[in-house]
Amino acid sequence: MEKVGHFFSAMVAEPRHHDHSVMGGASAGAADDAAAAAVASGEPWWDNKHNQDLSFDILAGAYGLISLVALVQLVRIQARVPEYGWTTQKVFHLLNFVCAGLRAGVFPFRRELEHVKPQVVGDMLLDSPGLLFFTTYTLLVLFWAEIYHQARSLPTGSLRPTFICVNAVVYIFQASLWVWGGVEKQEHHILHRVSAIFLAVVSCIAATGFVLYGGRLFIMLRRFPIESKGRRKKLREVGCVTAVCTTCFVARAVMVAFSVFKARQGALDVLEHPVRNIVYYSVVEIIPSSLVLFILRKLPPKRQHQYHAIS
Repeated sequence: MEKVGHFFSAMVAEPRHHDHSVMGGASAGAADDAAAAAVASGEPWWDNKHNQDLSFDILAGAYGLISLVALVQLVRIQARVPEYGWTTQKVFHLLNFVCAGLRAGVFPFRRELEHVKPQVVGDMLLDSPGLLFFTTYTLLVLFWAEIYHQARSLPTGSLRPTFICVNAVVYIFQASLWVWGGVEKQEHHILHRVSAIFLAVVSCIAATGFVLYGGRLFIMLRRFPIESKGRRKKLREVGCVTAVCTTCFVARAVMVAFSVFKARQGALDVLEHPVRNIVYYSVVEIIPSSLVLFILRKLPPKRQHQYHAIS
């Protein structure tokens, strides 16, 4: 079990603290001015183009901070243990950096994407970060699965091939939808419905993985006979990350499924619903990513002979 605790301690990150008061004050002032102008003109504030664009600028800023935190943490980990190559911990932070960075780069141009030709290009730019988010956090499930199997002396040879195959199927299926959308342009609305249903199914798969292996690892740590501060810390880490990630993927599945069957009331990622966009992306990506990066905040130990690469 000591090996289990040591393996898990490697998969953590350092917390970063940011002062949002200046940015928050500027955004609030801009929003107030836009709202006042909309009221004066008799236009609903959510139909005001400035407010719509502002909502995506706020989201881009939040994703930019997450991307920066992940990059800084990746650099710090590389400086701490450069001799171990691309460990699971480093890949996890790299994927967080790329995923959040794509959102931060695309969202400021969200309105322009409505007019990109062919339209499938805009779909690819909007959908790709969601796929990367799935890969990023199923990588965490893979890490836990390897720890659990190693601790139980179970075979681990099939875990990584399964992870690769599941992700390959997800990307290939989504790519086929993009190709379909590029060929059959008149059926673009059907493409969106199929893509949304697929995203809901994929989110359920991710949530199941966290419940299965997060729950198993949590129970195994609880049954560990030696009471220690390290054991209690690992219990909190596994329990909190499992709860956060399961909740975010279930919420995504429910919200996306609702948007399919109640398109008028529950449409997601559309310019006409700025508050709904902020709530959706905050619940399913921004808040979970921030919490996980904070919970898994410890850097790996410095050069020690018993530390092993986990990639």
